[in-house]
Amino acid sequence: MGTAKSLRFSVNGAGEVSALLVRPADAKWMLALAHGAGAGMRHAFMEALAEELSLAGVATLRYQFPYMEQRQRVPDAPGVAASTVAAAVRAASEAAPELPLLAGGKSFGGRMTSTAAAGGELEGVRGLVFFGFPLHPPKRPGTKRAEHLANVKQPMLFLQGTRDELADLSLLRPICKKLGALATLHVIDGADHSFHVLKKSGKTDAGVLRELAETTAMWAAQAR
Repeated sequence: MGTAKSLRFSVNGAGEVSALLVRPADAKWMLALAHGAGAGMRHAFMEALAEELSLAGVATLRYQFPYMEQRQRVPDAPGVAASTVAAAVRAASEAAPELPLLAGGKSFGGRMTSTAAAGGELEGVRGLVFFGFPLHPPKRPGTKRAEHLANVKQPMLFLQGTRDELADLSLLRPICKKLGALATLHVIDGADHSFHVLKKSGKTDAGVLRELAETTAMWAAQAR
């Protein structure tokens, strides 16, 4: 992976946040990549995912939400989070104006990206990528968190594990079907919400990360 370049950008009403830009020489896309609720952009999963995406030709701009930047535990309100996503997308576009732009994130980060898109805040974004869309809290199946997806205009890629306790596939599949051609669901057998797989599955966590990155790149090529 190329050296990560540190950046900062402003979020309307919430100060500045940090970001890390990784751009391979053969980059074909730029992805504004948001972290999950419990860990920031430097989490091991985010680091490894950015590396695999780089190998697949996807540049990334990983960034912090304001609450994580300020080392607080409680995530930002949806409005602040959506504004952060929008600001990150602008920063990613400025960093690589010639590359097609994608936006997405891990869990909470993905849901806040779709929230921003549903509000019309992500102009110029070609597609959204969800690395484990958090459809509902653990052991509390529901679909309310997906209601805003009907207002998203961009193509969406859902990358989901069969052991994900935050996304019952029996609920997510009908949602994707209703979204029609805009939604692509890629299921990873044996993976949980963190995309960890058990040894008995015959897969490895590293292999799953590679699958996430390569699937993203192949999907992006079709969404252009």
